[in-house]
Amino acid sequence: MDKFRVFCRTVFLGLMLAHGVSAGPVQECAFFKTDVEAGILPPVAERIPDQPLIVDLQAKGRELGRQGGMLRTMITRSKDTRQMVVYGYSRLVIYDQNYTLQPDLLASFENVEDKVFTFHLRKGHKWSDGAPFDSADFEYWWDDVANNDELMPSGPPEFLRVEGELPQVSFPDDLTIIYAWSKPNPQFLQILAQARPPFIFRPAHYLNSYHLDFADEEQLQLEIKQKKVRSWASLHNKVDNMYKFDNADLPTLQPWVIDPKSTKSRRIFTRNPYYHRIDKNGMQLPYIDQVEMSVVGAGLVAAKANAAEVDLQARGLSFKDISILKKGEKDSGKYKTLLWANGVASQIAIYPNLNFADPIWRDVLRDVRFRRALSMSIDRRMINRALYFGLAKEGAMTALPASPFYDPENRTAWAQYDLDAANALLDDMGLVERRADGIRLLPDGRPMLFVVETAGERQEVENALQINTDTWRDIGVQLVIRPLDRDILRSRVGAGVAMAAVWFGWDNGIPQPYTSPAYLAPRQQEFFAWPKWGQYFLTEGQAGEEIDMPAAQKLLDLSLEWDRATEDAKRTDIWRKMLKIHAEQVYGISILAEAPQPIVVSNRLHNVPQNALWSWEPGAHFGIHRMDEFYFDESGAAQ
Repeated sequence: MDKFRVFCRTVFLGLMLAHGVSAGPVQECAFFKTDVEAGILPPVAERIPDQPLIVDLQAKGRELGRQGGMLRTMITRSKDTRQMVVYGYSRLVIYDQNYTLQPDLLASFENVEDKVFTFHLRKGHKWSDGAPFDSADFEYWWDDVANNDELMPSGPPEFLRVEGELPQVSFPDDLTIIYAWSKPNPQFLQILAQARPPFIFRPAHYLNSYHLDFADEEQLQLEIKQKKVRSWASLHNKVDNMYKFDNADLPTLQPWVIDPKSTKSRRIFTRNPYYHRIDKNGMQLPYIDQVEMSVVGAGLVAAKANAAEVDLQARGLSFKDISILKKGEKDSGKYKTLLWANGVASQIAIYPNLNFADPIWRDVLRDVRFRRALSMSIDRRMINRALYFGLAKEGAMTALPASPFYDPENRTAWAQYDLDAANALLDDMGLVERRADGIRLLPDGRPMLFVVETAGERQEVENALQINTDTWRDIGVQLVIRPLDRDILRSRVGAGVAMAAVWFGWDNGIPQPYTSPAYLAPRQQEFFAWPKWGQYFLTEGQAGEEIDMPAAQKLLDLSLEWDRATEDAKRTDIWRKMLKIHAEQVYGISILAEAPQPIVVSNRLHNVPQNALWSWEPGAHFGIHRMDEFYFDESGAAQ
């Protein structure tokens, strides 16, 4: 009965969004008026779907906005233009502010026991270049990309495999797509709503001109030479970059499209004339005409925000910047600094690499007593006061209080500052020999120099580690900090040549029963504690290393059991067991969590929530808060 109610509610929500919210006559956008009058663009009534997504802003406590303006924001790397896909948050299904899944690009969807998913598209929906968006775009991706050995040698992505079984995919008509498995795939919809979504559709009308099965062979060879790639598959993959969002020719369904006039240091994004959302006044979203992303040095983000050179900024800002931001807020009177809660499981977490190549160190790192000793010799209270004025939460990495799985005992597990207990654990390991300065010696006589590699992007990380240097020396461990470029850091961890690394905690610190616990298990190499185990799972044993620790194997088994579960009670029980294992095994040594994230917002910018959660997963940072609904009030009135 519970399953049936969930099924009925899912269908009802889709129909309500498609039909149940009415809107006034569709209004033409001033930004496109000249193009419409010149016949370059059709009128807005012909650009939006027959069943647009009608946004009821007032029901969400927001204001009906007005169109216009350019929003200024900053990124620190040119490739971070992909943040516009994150912030735009146009997906087949999306989370609302209550973290409930709703149709977005889809008009509706039906879910039968997490086995059969039927997607219904919006009639008349178009890509940003005006071409129809229909089931042919899903069919192209499935038949000609995902199942093409040259484009995707390993076949369709792992999230589409249930115990090795791929779905039966069918396309009954132009607006319907069906994915069917014989066993449940409970994370299918959640994955489609991610910050970095796995796009299971492509603009076939654009990409087939780069595909060997459809393109003119002579023209294709010419393109291969011009783009300086080796094959048609390399060319196709180069232009097919929906997440990277750096190909101005690639049609999109996001609220803004890349302006060809963009430069490497200044990226411009212009409103999508065929965007599918409108407000109740019949005004097409997004409200804001253009977004300017300026590429600046990481150290300049706070200074430029302080000088009111941005309209919306969070990335590149951290807690330490709040004082200078508040000063600029007072001096300029042009912006405000909001403090949003942080949704990651840990603000700063240290990951001993259990797959480290050095056999002596690997044995040490794999001994839970060593990880517990490191955790118990961190003075979290001192770090919290020094870096966050005591506003962060101290303790081990676990689900946050906003999650139904929060357990205070998991947060305090092995996180009390107790140097005597930490020293006793290391002594119990047999690491009793020390050199003259008190640093312990490894079994082979080398000094215990614990090298922690960082991305060098967050000053608070370096500061926290500097404080750790003193307290870890008190247990005979010498901390060595090694800052690296982010990509190099990831590569070294994945290759097993990094002893330990610092990163955030789990992206999703507020899991629910429907949230897959895969990121708690050795199923992906991105988790720095076990990259080679993750590789082994992802490649089905073709790369990486097989799990050879019982607790880690138990995590994997539980996560696979969750995949097969059909009841929330069972999934909840699995979540609690996995969180308990992490609390006991200390795979990630968390220092602090829930440090407030500063959000700089221009006083002219409206509909930005005063209080919200800054979270990559779930939420896509600004995405869940609907950046396409933000608008400018040029009077400068406060929100």
